[in-house]
Amino acid sequence: MISKRSLFLYGLFSLLMMTGCNHSYTNSSLSPEERADDLVKRLTLEEKVLLMMDVSAPVERLGIKEYNWWNEALHGVGRSGLATVFPQPIGMAASFDEHALFNAFEAVSDEARAKNAFYASEGSYERYQGLTMWTPTVNLLRDPRWGRGIETYGEDPYLAARMGVAVVKGLQGPADQQYDKLHACAKHFAVHSGPEWNRHSFNAEQIDPRDLYETYLPAFKALVTEGDVKQVMCAYNRFEGEPCCGSNRLLMEILRGEWGYQGVVVADCGAIADFYREDGHQTHADAAEASAAAVRSGTDLDCGTSYNALLESVKQGLISEEELDISLKRLLRSRFALGEMDDADKVSWTKIPLSVVASQKHDSLALDMARRSMTLLQNNNEMLPLKRGGLTIAVMGPNANDSVMQWGNYNGTPRRTVTILQGLQAA
Repeated sequence: MISKRSLFLYGLFSLLMMTGCNHSYTNSSLSPEERADDLVKRLTLEEKVLLMMDVSAPVERLGIKEYNWWNEALHGVGRSGLATVFPQPIGMAASFDEHALFNAFEAVSDEARAKNAFYASEGSYERYQGLTMWTPTVNLLRDPRWGRGIETYGEDPYLAARMGVAVVKGLQGPADQQYDKLHACAKHFAVHSGPEWNRHSFNAEQIDPRDLYETYLPAFKALVTEGDVKQVMCAYNRFEGEPCCGSNRLLMEILRGEWGYQGVVVADCGAIADFYREDGHQTHADAAEASAAAVRSGTDLDCGTSYNALLESVKQGLISEEELDISLKRLLRSRFALGEMDDADKVSWTKIPLSVVASQKHDSLALDMARRSMTLLQNNNEMLPLKRGGLTIAVMGPNANDSVMQWGNYNGTPRRTVTILQGLQAA
């Protein structure tokens, strides 16, 4: 016979177990904000720091999985194998077609979700497998010699804004769902349009306020206030003497103050280290000082390892644990909003089948966008369209029959590629 004491102890143990398994952060009916608030209270300082870098460590005692924040979707899901490859952004911008761009990135978001669900089912949480896509690039192409101009939507602030908002809305999905589909990222904030070789030490200084507000900032503002973009990436360069990722003017006064931005700010990869590196800005003495300054300026996530020094920053009194909590809550809120912390069967986006990746439907969208991107500047002597017969066409140059060249950068791998030579031969 079971004694009353045994029954009491069993009941007490059961109650404790149930209490431990029903923390608010595990309750998917609560808001991401409420869940983040609860989880932060349960973390040690060491655990908090490990959650503030792009390779976010697991907290097994609380059931928190590892997560890698870095994923790419510049013109298709990037660097993760098979994917539909759309034209580079500079080409898509030439379409001047927001609706077509939205459709393209809605397809990209389907592929990203399908890939993520597959990887998660395999227990894989590597780089380029997550739900936080570090795109679009809404810096302006002010000088055609900038080699990364192909990643932008051109030189016009208005066009960059319109195209960028379409990308964000296509990626993030409808706002009335319980979970966000993906989180897009407006980058690189701000005054960052090349040159590339000295971006880790360059100081953008004496920027005319009118140029700042009418040229460099409008696209970012549109993505925040119209697109509700969930991430903003601060740039490598300095702005008026301060590293962008430590710029109170850019991040606290303009972004969070004037525009009311509530989301995550992520540092470009290695940007915090640039604060103190010899070949960087040399504005801060070491990683502890740089990391504290970045977090206090509103940079929540370090793509790198400098934030490991936040333990020392707190120890030295450079920043308080409560200040870290502000950034950490934003990061956790983002993960809860994506459903990344919850069982897959609760998140409708995980039901998107892997068969959508590089599907015929998406291939047709990419072809349509390529056609829309083509721009005829002149047609002297009515040379075009070419007439069949009576012509010999010479196709020359190293890229004439190069398929990889057509994939662009930050790209996925298409199911098939038609080279320029092959296209002309088949015409």
